[in-house]
Amino acid sequence: MALTDFKALTFDCYGTLVDWESGITSGLSELASRATVPLSRDEILEAHARHEAHQQKVTPAMPYDRLLQVVFKRLAEGWNVPYKWDEAVAYGASIGDWPAFPDSASTLQYLKKYFKLIVVSNVDNRSFRATNEKLAVHFDAIVTAEDVGSYKPSRNNFEYLFTTLSGMGISKGDTLHVADSVYHDHEPASEMGLRSCWIQRRYEQRGSGANLKYSVEPSVDYKFTSMAQLVKAHHEDLARE
Repeated sequence: MALTDFKALTFDCYGTLVDWESGITSGLSELASRATVPLSRDEILEAHARHEAHQQKVTPAMPYDRLLQVVFKRLAEGWNVPYKWDEAVAYGASIGDWPAFPDSASTLQYLKKYFKLIVVSNVDNRSFRATNEKLAVHFDAIVTAEDVGSYKPSRNNFEYLFTTLSGMGISKGDTLHVADSVYHDHEPASEMGLRSCWIQRRYEQRGSGANLKYSVEPSVDYKFTSMAQLVKAHHEDLARE
């Protein structure tokens, strides 16, 4: 299918539209600086990914801001760093401060002219409201982990999405899922027959960053290294019509 054939674009938010790796490392910089052994950016991110994924499985209904408090605690314990609970609370409350990628707001505003836009995010509602101000676009629907009661890659989140789309008169076949994370998004999307577009934000970087490692590249319909490239491809499809 050409990009112009789709009616809706569904988006992961953190890691795809929002530079969560910068937000995470900024929020953990003080804690990490107190570790007895120097920690690299990737070591911080990969430890965060492991604790986050574990906690999302153990407490799927826990709101994301509170879940990050637990992740902060686990990181501090793992690094043998003393901390105050207020620091964990502040970290959980920092989600809305995480920066959007420079190309996100402008590309969303462009895509809004041609598609229904839906967010499918592992986040709590309060935090997403703060993030949405940075993205500067009105989404036609928002699906959060708090709404569903579980976190991606749970198939429950995608079933909830399909129900939401159906209520908007849009089929799964008319939808393209846009995301960075293989673990959270592309693997379940592929299993559930949802076409997807990989925005590979860590292009040419080693390691897996804030996402769990994957051994096999996902089967996707499109692959770009930025949202701006997605817009360029859409321009090209329009020109061919």
